[in-house]
Amino acid sequence: MSAKILHRWLGLLGGVLAVILALSGVLLAVDPVQQAWQAAPIPADLSVAELAQRVTSKTSGVEQIRRLPSGVLVVYSFDGEQAHASRIDPQDGSVLGPYQRSALPRWVKNLHRALLLGDSGRWGAAATALLILVLSISGLILMLRRMGGWRSMMTARVPGSLAQRLHVWAGRAALPVLLLSSVTALYMSATTLGLVELGSNTEPDVASMENTSAAVAERTKLTELPALQASEVRSLRKLNFPAEDDATDTWEITTDQGTGWIDRHSGALLTWEDATFAQRAYDWALLLHDGELAWLWALLLALATASIPLFWLTGVIIWWQGRSARPRVAHQSTSDRAEMLIFVASEGGSTWGFAQALHAALHQAGHAVHTAALEQFQITPAARQVFILAAAYGDGDAPAHASRALERIAAQPVGEAGVPVTVLGFGDRQFPAFCAFAEALDRQLRAQGWPQLLALERIHQQSAQAFALWGQRLAEALGEPLNIEYRPKTPKTTALRLLSRQDFSGSRDGATPAVILRFALPSCYSDWHFSWHFVAGDLIGILPPGAQVPRFYSLASGRRDGFVEICVRKLEGGLCSGFLHGLQPGETVQAFLRPNPGFVLEGENISAGVVLIGAGTGVAPLAGFIRGNRAREPMYLYFGARHPEQDFYFQEEIQHWLKEGRLADLRTAFSRLPDQPDGAGYVQDALRQDQERLHKLLAAGAQVRICGSRAMAQAVAQVLDGILAPLKLNVAQLKTEGRYAEDVF
Repeated sequence: MSAKILHRWLGLLGGVLAVILALSGVLLAVDPVQQAWQAAPIPADLSVAELAQRVTSKTSGVEQIRRLPSGVLVVYSFDGEQAHASRIDPQDGSVLGPYQRSALPRWVKNLHRALLLGDSGRWGAAATALLILVLSISGLILMLRRMGGWRSMMTARVPGSLAQRLHVWAGRAALPVLLLSSVTALYMSATTLGLVELGSNTEPDVASMENTSAAVAERTKLTELPALQASEVRSLRKLNFPAEDDATDTWEITTDQGTGWIDRHSGALLTWEDATFAQRAYDWALLLHDGELAWLWALLLALATASIPLFWLTGVIIWWQGRSARPRVAHQSTSDRAEMLIFVASEGGSTWGFAQALHAALHQAGHAVHTAALEQFQITPAARQVFILAAAYGDGDAPAHASRALERIAAQPVGEAGVPVTVLGFGDRQFPAFCAFAEALDRQLRAQGWPQLLALERIHQQSAQAFALWGQRLAEALGEPLNIEYRPKTPKTTALRLLSRQDFSGSRDGATPAVILRFALPSCYSDWHFSWHFVAGDLIGILPPGAQVPRFYSLASGRRDGFVEICVRKLEGGLCSGFLHGLQPGETVQAFLRPNPGFVLEGENISAGVVLIGAGTGVAPLAGFIRGNRAREPMYLYFGARHPEQDFYFQEEIQHWLKEGRLADLRTAFSRLPDQPDGAGYVQDALRQDQERLHKLLAAGAQVRICGSRAMAQAVAQVLDGILAPLKLNVAQLKTEGRYAEDVF
């Protein structure tokens, strides 16, 4: 069983108990904090003998003095037949007030340690602790895989949906606490259930020497008893007074170091038992588990433990989203009769939507089609074409259900027919191992000798446009028309009214027209469909009239700017770009927002600088980063275009931001300038010319953001790899550290 499957089912089954124990643990952690605030300070040099002298001078019938883990000193005494428990001031032994724990902490402790079920509940709590330990270890393994190892565990940016990001953020706080709590709980349960003995259960056979005159003296000279004088109150746990009617009874003192029995008359130490290793281990377990011995640690534990319910809830949401996202496939032929086989590997379920669209198109074209999960991979005799649609999880891992897919494929013989198997990968370029699982599948298939109809393709961020292009190539390869209609689930849209537009004709040197569009923020009554918070670099999806597939554009503004701004290049035959280029001020579009957490700068430490690299309309989100740089952190823009007079987008704003200090420096590269010197026409050329400064910035920890065409991004990555080589770094490592992100098209 894979770590992911184990984690998923343990989380679903044991998550409720984990949440109950977490919430009760938070309540228990509050109790020692409250007690610590009430505790009177204990002088550093105060001896147990002096404390006993002060207490007996103010309280009669004292039987025991106990120092609680919180530091509160409690005296237990009898006044006739009436028992008393009082908080005392160590300065003079005076009574501060009665000591009585409320019913709520007792009830919560019973719930936390025994689930309100007595001895059987203690076994249940121990079993739950073991379950949480396994859950925590499997969760840690999955998080390490997702985040790319220990180095980036706590620092790397968290990509994915909101639920996935919250799950990782909560996990960063919750997992260490869960691991610690489960291990310590198991040990404490073992001592409670008698599986581990903390110490001897029998007292030593010792007695005080009978001496009436000394007994009279002890009542007035407790401070002269040497064994008590040698013990400090700060290490005291409890001091039992000898019985007044038994001249042979002894003092019994328990400290952090062990337990001793003292002659009541002479004050001499009769015998001493050091605390056992098991007892010391229990003390540490108690401290680490609930902070009862240290109120500050208890407060930190409470804060960390409070993230556990969020951790569990987001895990359930992720599971449910993956379960509900898997669609029903219509017109499903049996696998033994299907000539077209489609196998799917999907962690969150979204890849099934693409498979459904491919299945429907092939069926419409007259083929018998069977679609199944990848773990059911088997080539049947009737098959003529096989397609694998494979998403990756985290840093290129296989989705949970497909963890054994490579083994299953390896066991499948190619046979004489040699059925072509085509792989289509889905992933996110913000992960260092983009589509790594699809690549592993493709390598395995080719190594075994399976032919392919199309070479491996990779779809970034579930792009409907990229999938449509792949569908066109598939139709050409099959030699038949294929109508693939992928319709992603579109969130509810909000009407945005156009405020202004800035046109760039692009008439020179074959450049296409572009336009910068600025929209008003939606009104409050409709804003619930829109995001209350967005930043530059997030994506806006726009649905042109009559279309069901949105087109996404990177935002050049954030909510704090008070408007929504994008830069759109007109594509030949482009439905959405054509619609937007014809839009006039006052008219509206239907739009929704999609976070782009892998690319935006919000929440990042940018004090070491930001290197912004863009070409053409790709400068839009970079301009948004600069506009939002109100703290004047060092930002350096490298911008490439054809000609400064036709496609230098945001030129006036960029010059203004330079003067304001929001932009530290600007380097431009224009490929269509006359008399262009060699090595100066493209943005990657500008990087080469500035490699000394880039070397220093990257060595100091600068962030890198790139936006533009895929070809440009690849050329930039090659140049930066060369600049990083002397630092023994590369672009892949910067991606793993969360310092390098691309938004390419």
